Amino acid sequence: MNAVRGTVTHLGDDPGRACAYEVALLDIFATSVNGIAHAFALAAAEGIEPRRFAALATGIGGLLPEVITPFAGQIEAGHCPGDRSTIASAASGITHVINAASGHGIDVGMLAAAKGVIDRAVADGYEREGPARLTTVLHRAG
Repeated sequence: MNAVRGTVTHLGDDPGRACAYEVALLDIFATSVNGIAHAFALAAAEGIEPRRFAALATGIGGLLPEVITPFAGQIEAGHCPGDRSTIASAASGITHVINAASGHGIDVGMLAAAKGVIDRAVADGYEREGPARLTTVLHRAG
């Protein structure tokens, strides 16, 4: 319980509902930890010391909580404005990371999968929308 600050949240009488929350929260954790590991591998390949990288990486990680609540509102509204970031920008950024990692022989499978979702969003005409729109694409198997 310490991981969730010792809180208990009643999610309804259906025990399956709690399981659904758990698997979705584990999704955030698993993909985030893999992203962190990948970033440290890339930083190391670029000659960056782990502790020096960590000092800056915590700032990026701190942005994630700020994204979650706006995502929820945008997904519920079906409106994902690209006022802070766009899918086109995500496509450019992830391509840069894939190229850098590949150049060092680092596995890019996870990034390639994410880029596939982004590319489908661009093909669907969502390039000017915000990244919350990616959920629409994820609901349709590639």
